[in-house]
Amino acid sequence: MFSPPSGLRIWLCCQPTDMRKSYHGLSAMVRQILQEDPLTGALYIFINRRRTMLKALYFESDGYCIWSKRLERGQFQVRFGPRVKQSLQRSDWQCIIEGIDLRSVRRLKRFRLPENDRRSTV
Repeated sequence: MFSPPSGLRIWLCCQPTDMRKSYHGLSAMVRQILQEDPLTGALYIFINRRRTMLKALYFESDGYCIWSKRLERGQFQVRFGPRVKQSLQRSDWQCIIEGIDLRSVRRLKRFRLPENDRRSTV
């Protein structure tokens, strides 16, 4: 299983995605729909309308990478809605991949650096 390094920013596209898209199509979606720069090294997650396929796009130092997963049974437990993107934590990403519904997960209170301080430490 692909496991992103800690400290990596993860963005989920909250709109259904055509899974025929590859490097050029997904990076164009990052720029145009998510309003992000795909070259920053963040991980961008895309899921199809039936929620049975997932693609993750990220940029390493020398080129784009795509990781994909197709479910033989079941669906990824994500909601499509009016917002365009959603920031995910690494644990959220792992829950989605493992088939855990994030709505049923209860988060306990933990210390967390403010968002702007987190970027300066990475």
